[in-house]
Amino acid sequence: MSSGFGSIQNLLKQNQDEEGEDNKEKDFDSAEAKFSKKIAEITTLEKEKIVMRKAGSLGLPHIDLSQFPVSSEALRTIPEEQARAEKVICFYYSIEEIRLGCVEPTKEVEEIAYQIAERHHAQVGIYLISEHSLERVLKLYATLPLIKPINKEINITDDELAKYQASISTLQSISENFEQISVTELLVLLIASALKTNASDVHVESEEDGVKVRYRIDGVLHDVAELPKEKLKKFIARIKLLADLKLNVDDKPQDGRVTLRLSKDSLDVRVSTMPTAHGESVVMRILYGNYQGINMEDLGIYGASYEILQKEMERPNGMIITTGPTGSGKTTTLYAILKNLNKEGVKIITLEDPIEIKMKGINQSQVDPSRDYTFANGLRSILRQDPDICMVGEIRDLETADIAIQSALTGHLMLSTIHTNSASGAIPRFLSMGVKPFLLAPALNAIMGQRLVRRICPHCIIEDKIDNTKLDRVKELINKMPESEKKKIDLNNLKFYKGTGCEKCSGLGYKGRVGIYEIFVMNKEVESIILSEQVSEYTIEELAVKNGMVTMVQDGILKALNKVTSLDELFRVVE
Repeated sequence: MSSGFGSIQNLLKQNQDEEGEDNKEKDFDSAEAKFSKKIAEITTLEKEKIVMRKAGSLGLPHIDLSQFPVSSEALRTIPEEQARAEKVICFYYSIEEIRLGCVEPTKEVEEIAYQIAERHHAQVGIYLISEHSLERVLKLYATLPLIKPINKEINITDDELAKYQASISTLQSISENFEQISVTELLVLLIASALKTNASDVHVESEEDGVKVRYRIDGVLHDVAELPKEKLKKFIARIKLLADLKLNVDDKPQDGRVTLRLSKDSLDVRVSTMPTAHGESVVMRILYGNYQGINMEDLGIYGASYEILQKEMERPNGMIITTGPTGSGKTTTLYAILKNLNKEGVKIITLEDPIEIKMKGINQSQVDPSRDYTFANGLRSILRQDPDICMVGEIRDLETADIAIQSALTGHLMLSTIHTNSASGAIPRFLSMGVKPFLLAPALNAIMGQRLVRRICPHCIIEDKIDNTKLDRVKELINKMPESEKKKIDLNNLKFYKGTGCEKCSGLGYKGRVGIYEIFVMNKEVESIILSEQVSEYTIEELAVKNGMVTMVQDGILKALNKVTSLDELFRVVE
């Protein structure tokens, strides 16, 4: 009995000895782990201090993100793949401010910051972070729920286009389609009917009692529908989502862009939102961008006008300026000239705001004032690219005007636009900017004034009866034309036309637009007036007419006699 008890005691003692050894080993392992952890913490802290000193030398703020709470909105600002590749993350996100952390402030990081600022319309700050902070935030991407990416395109199939467009015969018939449809269908219907009617802009305007939808067709706004007020917020939210605008900002204007994807083609739609007294209003501009159809004859430049312009385009240097108010087709005219000049062996560079039509074989650049890339700065840069021909979207200030004139005097053909009411107003406008007369006179080749008038629909054209008052006015203008044009007209048999409205033109009587132009070239008399500094718009116009210029209104009368436009449309636009 005692022998058995002793054996048990021996076993217990042996177990206790073994447990003691195990505990000693565990305590040793625990101490070693704590020591290793402490060393790692000290190492991390030292590395953090190195990054902090580096940030100070680079003039960047530093932040330690080891314990910093990072929201899912911040993580989604930069895709994980891009974050890992460029070693940059977003650790703070708000409506007004976004903060990025990077291991190295590279050019790629600066570009990412710029793109985020543009996309979110917020101030973006760049902080220097350690590799430890970067890895800690990168691990957080695994906690994000999988979210299907938002498709930033409006997809319209041929069936959808056919479905909506089949029921649209006039502008009035569009409103019938807006009843009992969802917000998604509403957007597709707006675009489909805009394409059907060749509208350039879709206006969705918030009013006190409802929402008005208007289309700008051939330069004229038309009311097409009324929407219930309750659909406005949902519609605006959807278009903002597609155009990458801020959903929660409704007290500031915002601008974005969305792609309109058709079955065989794609178009860009420029979206602009603006707060008004009764809620936000939206304007969508459809950028058709088809430069293949741009040619001089389609624009309305033919006959004597084309011959004058063709001669000036063949000159190796100097300036060709188009003038007119906003929306008069100046830039389109320049595109047509560029298409004409775009030949093998010629380098053409443009500076635009924005690039409206992309043209193959031409180097096109878009200005960005937010990054100090203005017309003047851009023009300096493109001249270093050794171009033969330059196009500047608009001359707005003395600095741009001076550089453009110097370029024209040093062997470049310079194309540009300026805002004046007529061709004769361009020279006084240049001088009022402060341009030196002795430089302007030899730099100018030709100046074009222009407007856009609506074309008569060829499917419903009829002869128009003109009252005697209007007829006398027309005869007076014809009598002032150059003899070469006047002899082509029978004053005793003047016939004018109009459109009655049909399904082809959506009941408007007009379809498409055409330009009316006046073109004058420099000569010794005009140069003398410029150098004398006794310049007025009326003096320049008198000299231009004396030297054979056909004025815009006279060009319009010639087009009205040729069944291109109506007299009512001409006088609506010009006088």
